[in-house]
Amino acid sequence: MQQKPDHLMEQPAPDRWGERLPRQIGLLNAVAVLVGVTIGSGIFRVPATVAAQLHDPGPVVLCWILGGLIALFGALTISELAGALPRSGGIFAYLLESFGPLPAFMFGWTELAVVRASALGATSTIFAEYLGYFVPMSPQQVRYVAAAAIVLIGVINYVGVQRAAVVMTVATVAKYIAVMALGALAFTAGTDGASHFAHPWGSGLNLSLLATALIPVMWTYDGWADLSFMGGEVKNPQRTLPLALIIGALCVMLVYLILNLGFMYLLPLPQMAQSKLIAATAAEHIPLFGGFGAAIIAAVAMVSAFSGLNGSMMTGPRIFFAMADRGLFFRGVARVSPRFQSPSVAIWLATGLGVFYVLQNSFAELADKFILGIWPFYALAVAGVFVLRRTRPDLERPYRVVGYPVVPALFLVASLGMVVNALVTDPKNTGVTLGIIAVGAPVYYLWRRFARGTVEC
Repeated sequence: MQQKPDHLMEQPAPDRWGERLPRQIGLLNAVAVLVGVTIGSGIFRVPATVAAQLHDPGPVVLCWILGGLIALFGALTISELAGALPRSGGIFAYLLESFGPLPAFMFGWTELAVVRASALGATSTIFAEYLGYFVPMSPQQVRYVAAAAIVLIGVINYVGVQRAAVVMTVATVAKYIAVMALGALAFTAGTDGASHFAHPWGSGLNLSLLATALIPVMWTYDGWADLSFMGGEVKNPQRTLPLALIIGALCVMLVYLILNLGFMYLLPLPQMAQSKLIAATAAEHIPLFGGFGAAIIAAVAMVSAFSGLNGSMMTGPRIFFAMADRGLFFRGVARVSPRFQSPSVAIWLATGLGVFYVLQNSFAELADKFILGIWPFYALAVAGVFVLRRTRPDLERPYRVVGYPVVPALFLVASLGMVVNALVTDPKNTGVTLGIIAVGAPVYYLWRRFARGTVEC
């Protein structure tokens, strides 16, 4: 019997949570997704920025601990929603359930308009630039290689989430071991590194400077919630999602602390602050690496970027898929490939956006401005825990937030503080960010009119 073409084959029936994608992601793969997305290029640069702002080891360590705690508090809270609503789109689904279609659409809009394209484009560019250490390339060739990397990752994800998960797990394990080793081996250097910690609070603690330094630190932790976007594909989701979110956040916090302590052991803070490529500088001071420190760091950065690129492609398209599946985007984007059981159209949409971004240098500046834009939605999603406990007391919650209501409240205060601080210290760029988010509101009402108001909630 002749097989029907893909476009004529029936779409899969939804499971008890309403999901049509197969649940194939286990705990190890889920943790790898979170860790792989979170540990990107930022950790190789931001420690120098923080050292320049805070000047003393005590405030620097405190800043990284606070950043880790904020991410952990967010993960502890989002875990309740993930276990109760294991849906594709993650935060999109939580906002839809807690506050209705407008905030959910605005989150999807920001991802569609800038966030996902810039994430894919920037990460692939970093991958290509570090590849250029081994294979010299012109700036134009770097862009072409970056675009090719996005297409390759798109193909891997299109042919099935299991294949993408295997690639993700292998790349993330390699990256995590390499970054952890870089931090640990720093303590093997034959220097008087302990003296760098002799006066940990020499200049005291300036809370304003600490708040300012916390913003780039939180950029390096960003990704702690991305696993939730794949909530519709995780096996035994009511147990696996909370566990993976919490374990992943703890793993990232641990490796960041060890790496920063290692950097400070190798270099006094003034020297560390002047080194934009702090990881490469640190590697040059580790005797075990000999004269290959720069090459080793380039290889680690390549693996890190590749893992982050794959993680971004695994998670981001699920937002577009969820929007379409719930009636807030073109229905065709919710198509599931009958052959590969992947959200095929959503993946190709994200791939196209990423390639377009990476070939347009003019978008790079906008991406830098927009990086804080996801935090208002993190805060709204966390606030959704309070809302749903009141409006949906009957909702099955296999996991409840540890430390409720203090833990989610502290996360909300920290998120609000970062946004307010950004408005005060950088009103122009932050205003651009919030303006792009605000454009989502009229776009939503235009969409409602286009779709004749049929929104499935």
